Amino acid sequence: MNRRTIYIDESPIRFEKWRKYLPTWLKRFLPSSGGKAEDHHGKAIFGFVVFLLSESIIFLSFIFTYIALRLTHSGNWLPPGISSPELSTLVIVNSVVLLSSSFVIQPAENALQRGRLNKFRWLWLITICMGTFFLISQGIEWSKLDFGLSTGLVGSTFYLLTGFHGLHVLAGVILQVIMLIRSFIPGNYDKGHFGASATTLFWHFVDIVWVFLFSLLYLWTA
Repeated sequence: MNRRTIYIDESPIRFEKWRKYLPTWLKRFLPSSGGKAEDHHGKAIFGFVVFLLSESIIFLSFIFTYIALRLTHSGNWLPPGISSPELSTLVIVNSVVLLSSSFVIQPAENALQRGRLNKFRWLWLITICMGTFFLISQGIEWSKLDFGLSTGLVGSTFYLLTGFHGLHVLAGVILQVIMLIRSFIPGNYDKGHFGASATTLFWHFVDIVWVFLFSLLYLWTA
């Protein structure tokens, strides 16, 4: 005798009541069908979004600390003979490359969803190269600065913010490499592509954070 399987709404919030009012791009971050037991991808993505929110709190704490220190030490922010980080051509190009990578990795994920593995691999590889370029360029920039980590508040805050962000970029590149290698395993993405989707979200998060850091570290000259 066939028994009907009953799925219990496992989500703590009844998303389905207001899910239909959300834009399409936002729906992808929420579990579908009220968190049904079989919706592993939706629940996993939602859990990853919660993780990114926790990461954003860490970045926000660093950013607000930087702002508070700049405002309270405006008179002696830069030690004698030390100049602030320069908005050089290298920094501008590096930022453009990183932010543009979001417009490469998203089509890559879309291609994977449609089963177009070759297009996914090429776009994914380009994103890896762009992230690697950012890390190398940031290292070059660090080597040209006239202050170090122990050079007052300007040194400690600059390297803390850029270094912590750089670790996230490195983590994103490593994840992308893993997802690219997994694409060569026959049938690896046939049953789902949570890893690639989560990596894409993580990369968008990294890019958004850099917009704030770039504005604070290079555009705030007061």
